[in-house]
Amino acid sequence: MTELATESRTNAAEYTVSEISGALKRTVEDAFGNVRVRGEISGYRGPHSSGHAYFALKDDRARIEAVVWKGTMSRLKFRPEEGMEVIASGKLTTYPGSSKYQIVIDNLEPAGAGALMALLEERKRRLAAEGLFDERRKQLLPFMPMVIGVVTSPTGAVIRDIIHRIKDRFPLHVMVWPVRVQGETSGAEVAAAVNGFNEFPDDGPIRRPDLLIVARGGGSLEDLWGFNDEALIRAVAASHIPVISAVGHETDWTLVDLAADMRAPTPTGAAELAVPVKAELEATLANLHARLKGCMSRNVERKRQAVRAAARALPTPDQLLALPRRRFDEATSRLGRALTVSTERKRARLSAVRLSPATLSRRIAETRRHLDRDMLRADAALRAMVREKRVRFDRTQGRLSPEPLARRQLASRDKVTLLERRATQAVGLRLERARTRLSQADRLMATLSHKAVLARGFALVRDAEGTVLKRAGDVAAGMALSIEFADGTADAMATSGEARPKSAAKPAAKAKETGKQGSLF
Repeated sequence: MTELATESRTNAAEYTVSEISGALKRTVEDAFGNVRVRGEISGYRGPHSSGHAYFALKDDRARIEAVVWKGTMSRLKFRPEEGMEVIASGKLTTYPGSSKYQIVIDNLEPAGAGALMALLEERKRRLAAEGLFDERRKQLLPFMPMVIGVVTSPTGAVIRDIIHRIKDRFPLHVMVWPVRVQGETSGAEVAAAVNGFNEFPDDGPIRRPDLLIVARGGGSLEDLWGFNDEALIRAVAASHIPVISAVGHETDWTLVDLAADMRAPTPTGAAELAVPVKAELEATLANLHARLKGCMSRNVERKRQAVRAAARALPTPDQLLALPRRRFDEATSRLGRALTVSTERKRARLSAVRLSPATLSRRIAETRRHLDRDMLRADAALRAMVREKRVRFDRTQGRLSPEPLARRQLASRDKVTLLERRATQAVGLRLERARTRLSQADRLMATLSHKAVLARGFALVRDAEGTVLKRAGDVAAGMALSIEFADGTADAMATSGEARPKSAAKPAAKAKETGKQGSLF
């Protein structure tokens, strides 16, 4: 009766958690196998390390989890972005692990052109705030580049128009980096091409381009969306090579137009901006050459006329030498008379001087007196200097007596004796302290040693390999044992590993000392 009372009194079917989760999963997938959901992306943080992407779609009243598998992620035309309003196509399913339902997305597209424009304006505002569109960052285009790099599709009409236009205006070397200009990977490929051209070395086997042209034909906003890729905008803004943007027609515009150093209305217009017209340059050079030649001829003629006019204004050599010649003649006429007058004056002065022996004796005596006076002064000065040196020497000799040296030697000997006595005391004290610590350590070692335990009547049992046996279960019959006592070691043989009666234990043979063989029975 108790068992019947505990049984359920309802006929409702009973499910396990797995069964009810599986039933819900099949019901949701059958009813919503293909749906289109419009909502705003929330919680998107980029693809997971596995390649899958997890985020949520929400509106003002509800929220649904979403997942994009790795294979689907690589086929999407538009990458999910936080806050972007999209239309997701896929199927609803449940995740039994957390009792949640979610949409598995097969396709993702913006919710109309308005959503794309809003996303474009938001990205434009954010990149502009970083200064990527600043006019001060833009570079001047080279007037006559030697190599031009073109980033575009290799099979479209754009590259043919660019090459044809460059060939007509100024033939030069054109390098084409083939990329896809439409689709989900177009932005990444164009960014990789711009970075690749910038990686070329200046002195490498392939010449680095002097100018880059990023070109594409016209199209809708969706077709040109790859040229609004953030990675491409940053690559163009960071390019060391000047970049001309020629994306779409004149009415089309993308963010790469704002980041480029120059925007061309069409790809053909980009070619015209890139190179000048060779014929016009030749005509200009010819005109400048003719003007330079005429200018040089007129300048030479003007200089020649100026030289002629200056030559007419200059005096003749006779006119220039007339005055110096007259002065020379006058000086010549005065020279003879001046020599005669000078000779007479010298003769008169010489005759006035009387050279007698008395005059010479007087001058010699006067010179001798001066010399004697100087000798006396020198002898007195030498004597005074010798006296001064002798006084200084005597003063110094008094200060250099041996008594101070003896006092210093005695003081040093006392100091050495004191230091020697202190050193002897210090060494003795350290030896005593070391002897005390050694004695304490020896007593502690004796206390902690197992030999003190053996002295109290205990024994230490080891096997043949020297391993200490701590339990009776470690001993087997016939095992060779080594028993250590306080006064030596004895060998023994175990007869059994089991306990035996006290009466049987008495006849056990006493083990012999170290070096002898014994046995236990």
